[in-house]
Amino acid sequence: MSVEDEVFRIKKKMDKISTSSDGTGQDQALDLLKTLQTLNINLDILTKTRIGMTVNELRKSSKDDEVIALAKTLIKNWKRFLASPAPVTPNHNSAGKDGSSNSNSSASKPSSAAKSSSSSKDSKSGSSSSSKDKREEKKPSSSQSSFPSGGMTDAVRLKCREMLATALKIGEVPEGCGEPEEMAAELEDAIYAEFKNTDMKYKNRIRSRVANLKDPKNPGLRGNFMCGAVSAKQLAKMTPEEMASDEMKKLREKFVKEAINDAQLATVQGTKTDLLKCAKCKKRNCTYNQLQTRSADEPMTTFVMCNECGNRWKFC
Repeated sequence: MSVEDEVFRIKKKMDKISTSSDGTGQDQALDLLKTLQTLNINLDILTKTRIGMTVNELRKSSKDDEVIALAKTLIKNWKRFLASPAPVTPNHNSAGKDGSSNSNSSASKPSSAAKSSSSSKDSKSGSSSSSKDKREEKKPSSSQSSFPSGGMTDAVRLKCREMLATALKIGEVPEGCGEPEEMAAELEDAIYAEFKNTDMKYKNRIRSRVANLKDPKNPGLRGNFMCGAVSAKQLAKMTPEEMASDEMKKLREKFVKEAINDAQLATVQGTKTDLLKCAKCKKRNCTYNQLQTRSADEPMTTFVMCNECGNRWKFC
């Protein structure tokens, strides 16, 4: 195997090591660098294989001090090829009658190779810089954000304001109401004023406001806030029950009434008496029931409940 083929083989292995996300293979990388150190590499091989760029990438991605040091040494040694001209070997076959060799043609080959390698590096660096500029143009900076920051620099608060503004833009906004962005900023300020930071309680409060404002079954909350019937400070502290839609409020009232009726039925059933005294509250307002829980020849079990404190007990 020639030196060039060996360098190509090492280059492929180094590419896999430098692109691995877990950072493994540092021992193998060190062995490959030591092998490169023993090979007779010239400028022509460096230009064809681009092994210098691969070693430099390995140096950047590696966290092993020994690998980094050896890579720096190799790159420093290879840079000498570009700094100093390559030795000229005379071509005796093309010598003239006076015995002089065609040294100009042979000496021009290394220099042209050096120029081609440097031009390729310049073109690659130019293309990388242009692609970097394009990526930077695509990335929206905080100053180019569609939401007016108003001097705000906290990324979390800006994101929360955008979420609130998006929720306020759902559906038709009546005429004469405020702008969604301004109303969202005012609401976020009221929530932040309560917590003084952007911790989990602050984020949960923001999420609950966004969910209720986006609810298509609850347009009244969004309309009342946009038109000023509900202020930002009031909405910032509203409970889920207060923010609920009219339909949800009626449903909850229905459930409460059913629960009250069930509790009253449970209380009414049984026989009231003042002969039994509650051991907990010491009052004689009780209700008892008798059930046959054992065999027929055994007495019935009496279950007693205090109507004052709800204490329950049984006796035979």
